[in-house]
Amino acid sequence: MSATESEAVIEARRQMEICNACRYCEGYCAVFPAMTLRREFTTGDLTHLANLCHSCKGCYHACQYAPPHPFGVNIPATFATIRQESYAEYAWPAPMGRLFERNGTLVTLTAVLAVTAVLLLTMGLQDPAILYTAQTGTGAFFRVIPYWLMTGMAGLTFGYAIVAMTMGAIRFWRGTAPGKGQKPITAQPVATAAVDILTLRNLGGGGHGCNDLDDSFAQTRRWFHQSMFYGFMLCFAATTTGAIYHHLFGWKSPHAFLSLPVQFGTWGGVLLCIGTAGLLWVKTVTDPGPVAKRLLGGEYAMLGLLFSVSITGLLLLVVRHTGAMGVMLALHLGLVLALFLVLPYSKMVHGVYRGLALLRNAQEKRS
Repeated sequence: MSATESEAVIEARRQMEICNACRYCEGYCAVFPAMTLRREFTTGDLTHLANLCHSCKGCYHACQYAPPHPFGVNIPATFATIRQESYAEYAWPAPMGRLFERNGTLVTLTAVLAVTAVLLLTMGLQDPAILYTAQTGTGAFFRVIPYWLMTGMAGLTFGYAIVAMTMGAIRFWRGTAPGKGQKPITAQPVATAAVDILTLRNLGGGGHGCNDLDDSFAQTRRWFHQSMFYGFMLCFAATTTGAIYHHLFGWKSPHAFLSLPVQFGTWGGVLLCIGTAGLLWVKTVTDPGPVAKRLLGGEYAMLGLLFSVSITGLLLLVVRHTGAMGVMLALHLGLVLALFLVLPYSKMVHGVYRGLALLRNAQEKRS
């Protein structure tokens, strides 16, 4: 992090010192056992702990020092602010970190501009007789948007996102271990972190679930988050198998409904719709006390974009043999390009940083 500490970091250090003396919440999640390994909290330590936090909010509802107590301990809201600051601090290229200051505006504006650009480009390059009439058979999609244009735009934007997120991950990994050196990564911590990521174990709080609505426990947010995560992975699998079909076997889209790309994409889209819609609902009804309210705009915008990508993908499957396919294809492609462009500068980077925090935590527990 930067040499000048933010107010959130200073406040988090104060709260962590209180928590380290109390330790009532030690069994609630991965944060508090990791906290007990430290007597002092550097900025790197606090950034690591903040990204290890899954905002289950159990500590807030259990804490005797939470507001309105004068100590005002509110770990979920404070750590949420530090996470946002860490996304900006480690963003690559560094000047792009400023985009996190207006994250919701960025996501919304990028989506609108990308969709508009793809629609205008498609309408400008394509004969209306083709664009607005039913296209069927092998290569139907590429008669509307040429293959080179579709893959070129997707490849450039996705490639940039991967490079930017990888560079951010390297900077995060180095920045959260100041003065400690980098311990070698071995198989056991990797396996432990992978299980934590795939099961979202820490979204279960101390085992009973999260406290999203009040002090009662529920697994609702964990289920919705898993639905979104595995839906996203299935959609990625659909794209990957589609590329293999095209380049290895010469089988061009659109594919049969029972083919692997279509099945992966269909179920992935359904799960993404359920997960994103469910998380949007949870955010509207959750207890506002442990929430960092100024970050909600970006979170709503990102969930909305993910929902839009998934629902337009499903609608494209429904209308792919009709005259509406051309416009729907352009709309879906525009939203996908927008998603790729904002990946490194949106809430989506939390998946990378949280995964690295879980890996470091597994290393610490093993050593």
